[in-house]
Amino acid sequence: MSNPLYAAARSSAAGLVDYFARHAAAAAAHPSVGSCLPDVGTVEALIDAAFWASLQREEGYVPEISLAFLPPKRAVRPLMLAQAMPLSPRALGRLAPAVERPGIHLGVWRDDQGVLRVWGTTRAIPTFCFVLEVLGPGLLVVKHRVQDDSAKFRNVAVFEGEEVKVLSREDTDASDHPAMLRSLLAPESAGDRSAEVLIRLAVSMRAHKRGGTLLVVPAGAQAWRDSIVQPVAYAVDPAFTELRDLVLEDSEEDPIRGHESLGRVVDAVAGLTAVDGATVISDGYEVLGFGVKIQRPDGRPQVERVVVSEPVEGGAAAVVAPLQLGGTRHSSAAQFAQDQRDAVALVASQDGRFTIFAWSPREGMVHAHRVETLLM
Repeated sequence: MSNPLYAAARSSAAGLVDYFARHAAAAAAHPSVGSCLPDVGTVEALIDAAFWASLQREEGYVPEISLAFLPPKRAVRPLMLAQAMPLSPRALGRLAPAVERPGIHLGVWRDDQGVLRVWGTTRAIPTFCFVLEVLGPGLLVVKHRVQDDSAKFRNVAVFEGEEVKVLSREDTDASDHPAMLRSLLAPESAGDRSAEVLIRLAVSMRAHKRGGTLLVVPAGAQAWRDSIVQPVAYAVDPAFTELRDLVLEDSEEDPIRGHESLGRVVDAVAGLTAVDGATVISDGYEVLGFGVKIQRPDGRPQVERVVVSEPVEGGAAAVVAPLQLGGTRHSSAAQFAQDQRDAVALVASQDGRFTIFAWSPREGMVHAHRVETLLM
């Protein structure tokens, strides 16, 4: 493993080591995290093994695993293997079916001879623990937990074949960014539960892989109906309010049950976006209809340009025609965001891309925020 065959492992390792070292050093509340920070050789080996494991097949399934660089003594109630496994693509592929559920991490650490081995599994990991997830063939994400007692993770880098995207958090305080985007860029400081629910809806929309559009309109407003072809194919009357009720509900007495209940309703609402047309919900999380067709109101100009950006290092915003972002789904969402400037349009593509369309007063046009790297 000292000479990685996956070129991106070597080219990105030093930058990732620097990122974790800098952020751990700045976290005075976590002085012990430095004892489990990886070095360059470790990061190279982890990425290389995970990449080749992602190309394995176990009974026809693509491995989905999460590796955490963590010594067993730092884990909470770990499942320990009597004999640690080698960190090899084949071994990881064979173990993948047992650990593919979310929240289970394979613990990796060096043995007495300095060899990296998989020692077992853990569900609890500390802040700034190096985590590497395998999401698909050649698709890897480096991330870390934002707080010890939080389920939120911050994505650091995304590997997709030969391409490596290192995420950037610059401009996180832009006043005209949608709340959902601000929450994605700074998950450790986000306290808006409404934005968190939108993020969960976005993740679920990507998961059904059929593509879809979700329009988020102001509660109680009617102006958005000017941008919708009437009659609506699947109007909801009265509005479906279970999602709203769960968002408002105090689940402190049983947070796990509340989390699971919210997850089921989120998946149900996200499933509506798989129907041809857009799904409309209020910013108070009332479902108003689905399968709706977007139109340009009389007298309104057609959207001709949008700003598109992605929060990655080296990325620059560009002004493009809406059709350059995708098909009619993206063009109609851009038109809606231009005409309904107090609304937001979320678009999931079948290939996994995800875009937030919102009017930007600062730029004087619709801003298309590409955020799939933040949702993985």
